[in-house]
Amino acid sequence: MPSHIMLSYQWDDQALVKKIYDRLREDGLPVWMDIEGGVTGNINDSMAAGVEEAVVICPFMTPAYQASRSCKKELNYADSREVIMVPVMLANNWEASEWLGLITAGLLWVDFRNAEKEEENFEMCLRSLEEEIMFNAGHLLAVEEPPSEEVDQPEPPKPHLKKKPGRGFCHALSRLYISDSGEQGEEIIHPTGDTRNTVELSETLGDHCYWVEIKGNGCKYYRNAVTNRYLGFDPRSKQVYSVPSLCESEEWLMLVDQTDQSHQRAVVIKNKHSGRFLAVQHGRFIGLTSYNQDCKWFLE
Repeated sequence: MPSHIMLSYQWDDQALVKKIYDRLREDGLPVWMDIEGGVTGNINDSMAAGVEEAVVICPFMTPAYQASRSCKKELNYADSREVIMVPVMLANNWEASEWLGLITAGLLWVDFRNAEKEEENFEMCLRSLEEEIMFNAGHLLAVEEPPSEEVDQPEPPKPHLKKKPGRGFCHALSRLYISDSGEQGEEIIHPTGDTRNTVELSETLGDHCYWVEIKGNGCKYYRNAVTNRYLGFDPRSKQVYSVPSLCESEEWLMLVDQTDQSHQRAVVIKNKHSGRFLAVQHGRFIGLTSYNQDCKWFLE
């Protein structure tokens, strides 16, 4: 039965990946790396076994990774086995294309660009990677409690990694969260015949602020973890709402905000049907036709 997180990388990035490997192990995650006992005997057999026993594979994406025949074979095999992928971006001013772009299209990558400039940056990037792994596969991984060390001045214990009930969306500027109130809004009937509920902005991250991500055909749906209602957007009324049934107005695209330099998990959320970016201005939702800083959200 698959049991570990496999780190897939091109050799130029071995030092950084080894540092990430060590920290993931310290935090109790079961992780596999070729130079850490992962390869014994025939290299192809060992790499195949690494993929076959992987719950998650993390490709560390660079132009050199994309040009590597070994990396291509490895990730193609993982894709054919439908292993969960959590891509990591290492290269500035570059996008994956060709076979790598095809395999990772629509996936939310974790930003490790410039992570090594400062240790604080690395720590934030590592936390983002752990959060994304746990979001996608926390229910499939056996996570151990981080070992405690006896020191003269003990630091606060690290929190035990656990899967959250969904994604929390925190607006980068206002620090408000998308929350399903569970209350009926205006008497507007959805195309499916359902009455819409009001979706609000909350100052605190409560249970109603978590949204389960569901993969659709070239899109994603977001179902509230408490109300089980789907997030939608009406461009005419600029209303963000929730409904119990789906139609095209509840289709979303979520992408990494590549302009962000904070090393947090910054994203933009775009309604696929209307083409509007979900934004907040003056404490209220709005849909914008082009990106600006009002469109930036942090995943929590």
